[in-house]
Amino acid sequence: MTAGLRALRRRILTPALSSTSLEVRGFRKKNPTAQELLETVGRSFLEGYGRIVEAPDSQAAEPRLEAIPREFRGFAYEGAAMACSIMDALPGSRGRRLSGLLAGRGGAHTYMAYVGIGWAMARLPRMLHPGTQDTDPLLRWLILDGYGFHQAYFHTDRYVRGQHRERKLPWPEDQASYAHRAVDQGIGRALWFVGGTDVDAVLALVDAFPPARRGDLFSGVGLAATYAGGAGADELLRLREGVGAYRPQLLQGSAFAAEAREHAGLTVPHTLLATEVLCGMKPHEAAGVCRDLRPGASDRVDMPAYETWRQGIAGAIVSEGRS
Repeated sequence: MTAGLRALRRRILTPALSSTSLEVRGFRKKNPTAQELLETVGRSFLEGYGRIVEAPDSQAAEPRLEAIPREFRGFAYEGAAMACSIMDALPGSRGRRLSGLLAGRGGAHTYMAYVGIGWAMARLPRMLHPGTQDTDPLLRWLILDGYGFHQAYFHTDRYVRGQHRERKLPWPEDQASYAHRAVDQGIGRALWFVGGTDVDAVLALVDAFPPARRGDLFSGVGLAATYAGGAGADELLRLREGVGAYRPQLLQGSAFAAEAREHAGLTVPHTLLATEVLCGMKPHEAAGVCRDLRPGASDRVDMPAYETWRQGIAGAIVSEGRS
């Protein structure tokens, strides 16, 4: 395929840039700085998506992805993984783009890439959904996290304001019992964007959901507040105090974000601020808790190992943190 045809393919397949506008989405605009941050996150995601669509293969897109500023590079790889998953599903595809991405520099962004697969799942017909058999059994729940984020971000009235929960999710039946919780973790991440990083607005959004869902939602909020940023120390303190009994889940999400950024070598000042205020730890310390408690194949229990891991992290952060 010529460069001209690849550029045309990018224009056809890449979502419109306007879809990242808080004005278009109807999200809260706390202030111009927060608005610019969240919209840059969206633009970076689409940049990563577009680079994959335009490139002849995943490896060819790497230099452009690596050139994106470190604060936003993880979001670009998230978009790249979505594009890889969609292109792998197209007729005539050899199905190697996602594996190629993860075999290269994208391997440092596995957490974000799995979330990107969930975005593709939300956009593709069920018959074309990406398979999960070759994904990490522990981390594949992040695919549903990405699916939940997409639904809340693009179908906000239904999934956020209407607190909709799907009856049947696109996930293996033997694992379906936990699937809704993984989706809620992604919806919680989206609430940070819907609320425009305004802590009071985000707390109100979560409080509108049934209590049984709030723990997972706050886990997603903590992850987004730490990975994406947008809140100052006073706001983060108010968030930590405002979640009440759900503080362990909030801190677990924050630690997950620290691990994702540390693993990719993308830790930035707002990561440090968030983990210090929320967890009472430096990013590498919070990430270390995640790594130390990560279960192996021999550690599996009746509930998903992913949930066992999350609960262990939450308990450790609460007991070891200085917050």
